[in-house]
This record gives sequence, C-alpha cells and structure tokens, in this order.
Amino acid sequence: MNSNKKAAKIVGVLFIVAAVTSVMGLILKRPILIGPDYLINGSENANQVVLGVVMELLLVVAAIGTATTMFPILRKYNETIALWHVCFRFLEAIVITVGAISILALLTLSREFVAAGSSDIASFQASGTSLKAIHDWTFLLGPNFMLGLNTMMYSFIFYKTRLVPRFIPILGMTGAALIFICALLVMFGVFPQVSVWGAIFAIPVAANEMILAVWLIVKGFNESALASISAKKTA
Repeated sequence: MNSNKKAAKIVGVLFIVAAVTSVMGLILKRPILIGPDYLINGSENANQVVLGVVMELLLVVAAIGTATTMFPILRKYNETIALWHVCFRFLEAIVITVGAISILALLTLSREFVAAGSSDIASFQASGTSLKAIHDWTFLLGPNFMLGLNTMMYSFIFYKTRLVPRFIPILGMTGAALIFICALLVMFGVFPQVSVWGAIFAIPVAANEMILAVWLIVKGFNESALASISAKKTA
C-alpha cells in the first residue's frame, strides 16, 4: 500500500512539473521564435533561450517519469496497453528532444549571424526558417499528437479499473480525443497550433492532467480497486 501511495504522489508531482516546464519553456523560447528579428533577438537573449531548452529537457524527464512510474500500476490491468504507453511516451520525449536540439542549433545560427554582420542574410534566413520549421513540427507531434495517444491509453485503464474517480479518466479521454483532432487539423492547415482554437482544444487535456495530479498527490490510487485487479490476476 505504501509503495502504491508513493508512486501516486510521484506521478502527481511529475504531471505538475511537466505542465510548469512546458509553459515556461514556451515562454522563454519566444525571443528566438517570434518576430522578424529572431536571429538578432536570439543571440541577445541567449541565456533565456538556453533556460527554455533546459525547461524542455525537464519536461522530457517528467514525461518519461510518469510513464515508467505508472507502468507497474497499469500493467496489473493490461500489460500490452501499459507497455504501449511507455513506448509512446518515450517517443513523445524523443520528439520533444529533437525540438530542443533545433532551438540550440537555431541559437548557434543566431550567434553566427550577429558575428557575421549583414553578410549573406538570405542564407542565414533560409537556415533559420528550416530550424524553426523543425521546432514547430516537433512541438505539434510531441505535445499534441503523441500526448493524445498517451493520455487516451492511461485514461482508458483508469476508467476500466476505477483507480481514480471516473470523471477524471472521462475528462482525460475527451481531452485526448480533442488534442489528437487538434493536431490533425493543424497538420492540414485548418488553424495554427498557437491560436485561440488551439488553446480551446488543449484545455480539457490540461485540466485532466492537473486534476489527476492533485488527486494522486492527495488521495492516491484506489487501494480497493488495486486489490481487486491483483486478485483477478492471481485467480
């Protein structure tokens, strides 16, 4: 029982860490991503941009941590789905890491652009556009596309097992479907990811993670539900 409560608290804390670092990373990276003078602004705000990348790396650690900590719990009901969840969460982390690398590469380009002065501006801008595009696509595929799949998997198991109150996984599955649909709509150019519609589609999954995090920290997993799952496994 104590190990289950400890795991629940760890997962809850990691969900909060993931939420905070994702928002902070997005804010801190703005100088090198927003505006026509990003190649100059990036170099001028280099430490801020690097701190933004550090936030993303902490997000990667938190994402992997939630999956690996939940795995022993989720596998009690369905080991295949639990394993899928870990694999796809690792894939989400890899995609986010690629985005972080693109930002560091863009920062290097920004520094070289400032050092070179006004020479060969077109070449720097072309490289900068490519690196920004890599970041934008990873930002879509990781925190939206993969997040939708991951949230759907653990929410499904939570719903079936009643490890947490059912309104939480219902919100999770709804949010997962919406953020997945949002990713597809952005991919087909219906609206930008960073937009009012993008925010509306993201609200349910964000609310689910925060509600789930608080519940796990305060209440933990339903011990009677865990005991029931274990009994079925040994029967």
